[in-house]
Amino acid sequence: MTQWWTNDISGAGEVGSIIKFRFNGGGPDFKVIELVPNKTVRWQHSGNMPEAWIGTEISFKLHLDGAQTFVRFTHANWQESSDFMAHCSTKWAVFLLSLKDAIETNQGRPFPNDISIDHS
Repeated sequence: MTQWWTNDISGAGEVGSIIKFRFNGGGPDFKVIELVPNKTVRWQHSGNMPEAWIGTEISFKLHLDGAQTFVRFTHANWQESSDFMAHCSTKWAVFLLSLKDAIETNQGRPFPNDISIDHS
């Protein structure tokens, strides 16, 4: 994850562990709620930052098809649609492209080297 989302991460591990993702000192925590090797990774937001993410879940579902692996990403259970949700959707696209680059070339663009998209 340090190669594609943010370069400041602590924690990780098995189901039940907490991963702390930091962006300039602050950021979300996620509890690992499902791990199925080569198939599924699912996290549940844990903590209070950002507030709009409280109650959300992130999942990565992997599907191997020949020489390609497809990733179905979901950030679900938002309480409401908002400008911040739209911003996050765009930023997730940026970070998923970073993930692709990290896997294929070993050189992603994690924060703070990601494509900047300001949210007002």
